Amino acid sequence: MEPAGLVWHNAGFGFYLPPPYFRGHSGLSHQQSHLLLPADSAWLALERPENPMTITVMMRVDGLTAPRFREFLRVYWMAWERFRYMPVKRSPAWWWEPDPMFDVRHHLDVVVDPFTPETLQDWVSVRLNQPLPMYRPRWKFWLAPNAEGGAVLLLRLHHCYADGLSLLGIFDRLCPPSPQQHPALYGAPETAELARWTSAARAWLGQLAATEPARDVPGGDPGAGDASGNQWQDAGRLLEQVAQKSLKLVHEFSEFLVEPEDTVTDLRRPLLGRRHCRWSDPVPLDRFRAIARATNVTINDVLLSCVAAAVRVRLGIEGDELDEAVLHAAVPVDIRSRLPAELQPEPGALGNYFGTVFVPLPVDGESPLERLYRIKHETRRLKKSWQPGIAWGLAASATVIPETWRTPVADVFYRKASAVVSNVPGTTDVRYLAGCRITEQMFWVPQAGDIGLGISIVSYAGQVQFGVVADEAVMTDPEDFLNDCLQELAQFPG
Repeated sequence: MEPAGLVWHNAGFGFYLPPPYFRGHSGLSHQQSHLLLPADSAWLALERPENPMTITVMMRVDGLTAPRFREFLRVYWMAWERFRYMPVKRSPAWWWEPDPMFDVRHHLDVVVDPFTPETLQDWVSVRLNQPLPMYRPRWKFWLAPNAEGGAVLLLRLHHCYADGLSLLGIFDRLCPPSPQQHPALYGAPETAELARWTSAARAWLGQLAATEPARDVPGGDPGAGDASGNQWQDAGRLLEQVAQKSLKLVHEFSEFLVEPEDTVTDLRRPLLGRRHCRWSDPVPLDRFRAIARATNVTINDVLLSCVAAAVRVRLGIEGDELDEAVLHAAVPVDIRSRLPAELQPEPGALGNYFGTVFVPLPVDGESPLERLYRIKHETRRLKKSWQPGIAWGLAASATVIPETWRTPVADVFYRKASAVVSNVPGTTDVRYLAGCRITEQMFWVPQAGDIGLGISIVSYAGQVQFGVVADEAVMTDPEDFLNDCLQELAQFPG
């Protein structure tokens, strides 16, 4: 007997599942155009041809076939209405516009090649360098069902749609812990949010500044003006006012803005726009836990110290230059819990809700334990700081503040870090996609501006994997970098 709610047809090649259920939504909306929130449109402003702002996700899914995944995509993935929209620039703002010719088939390619582990890594690197079409919603799946070691599912999605935790939330909802269980709660409608966001942000940031009562933003009713773009101008004036005020808030704000640029090293070369990605074999999560317990640090401290050791030998400097080197890793930090209730996203909603901390990497450290404890000191300091919220606000202002403010905002992200290091905790238990077991998860994040190195760390079902993406100008062999990360790990007790 088939599981409840699951009806097979077409000789077992497809399935019908109950319609999505989520609060406040019953079927598809009439799909009106909406303005992007500043934190989402910022990723369109930061994009450059040689450095596309896209997130890449890869999964190994045992037994996943093309017909099975197409039906899963149609029923479940498309329950998030944003995936039917594409970002369109209508001066001075970016708008979500429904794709009038939307077809799921445009967003899935099936590749029948029997990839080996070596050829698969090269194939993923090529996909990672390809731009997504601007005339369709900017996301796409590839399925390689015949790859050695299990079917490979690859997703590329522009960062303006969602951040890593939003995507994690989607897969958490869509991938249950049993092959006979289907998602009970999933999907989200796409609604206009900018008026609510502007009103709530004005009140919150006015209280936060506390230097004077929050002034009303010119432009009248915040709920008016969708067609004319008045809301976008209101948001721009708000962020400009807050940016001017924020310099007076606390000394920490000015420290953030005047953080010294990274030392010129081999990691700061002009980018070529050709990137390669690699990923490591899984490492038991218990290994990281044992090190963390033995040294009284966090797992994230252990991961960052491994990265610092691998970076050290690739700077092209030594001796006194190494001792004086300034090197930061830009580390995304979730800020959802730090926002007031009015600004927090609904469960299951897409969007970008993270700030960035710039963690100094102790590349001059002479031993694994020295590097580890210096990382611990810096991460404790940054966790208590305003830096994630400041970075989120500055990034959100990238497309709406006046031209005179844009260069300082861009400099924060372009010149104050040599690498992006992102750590995403996945589920602790095994999950199933369309009834098929997920055996492996990996992702790669974009690097804004002139940053040419990205390191991703993913935990899933008791395993941890390192991933790296690097521009050819800064690193020709990312696999050696991964090996150095693992070698540093082996030096720790525990």
